[in-house]
Amino acid sequence: MKLYIKYMVSQRCKILVSQELQKLDLDYTALDLGMVQINGDITPEKRTLFGQNLLKSGLELLDDTKNILIERIKTAIIEMIHHTKEIPKTNYSGYLSEKLGYDYTYLSNTFSEVKGITIQQYIINHKIEKVKELLLYDELNLTEISHRLHYSSPSHLSNQFKKVTGLTPSYFKKMKKKRQQNLENL
Repeated sequence: MKLYIKYMVSQRCKILVSQELQKLDLDYTALDLGMVQINGDITPEKRTLFGQNLLKSGLELLDDTKNILIERIKTAIIEMIHHTKEIPKTNYSGYLSEKLGYDYTYLSNTFSEVKGITIQQYIINHKIEKVKELLLYDELNLTEISHRLHYSSPSHLSNQFKKVTGLTPSYFKKMKKKRQQNLENL
């Protein structure tokens, strides 16, 4: 039996879910971001208790099929952008359709209806968060970041960064250096 969990987006979340499953003596075969595969069935009492325990940690057990699909879309995007070294070279619509087994138009319409933004905007927001992370670590220059995240050019990345954050990437990096200097001066 598959259970879908909202807000399960990191390794820490997976550890927490694993611990909750162990507390309830529930055996599982797979534990991925946003999903756990339980061996056999789960009693309604244990399911309720599992859901309550997850809520205490900020996670939510999902029941509604639309919300489950939305979480699967979000999890696939988060995995693609934040948890893999290289973003797939295929277009995002093809990647999501293949990964989730649904027509992209259906995925896109459902996502927009429930979340109020497009899948593309959600991807852009996460790509910009990844850019911020890479800029703060200072390991890659803007050209390398734009290549890694499949932007057509560093200027395209800069324009999108400014549109989303209101700052240029170089100003964002300068702000980081100023914060570090201020902390050192304390």
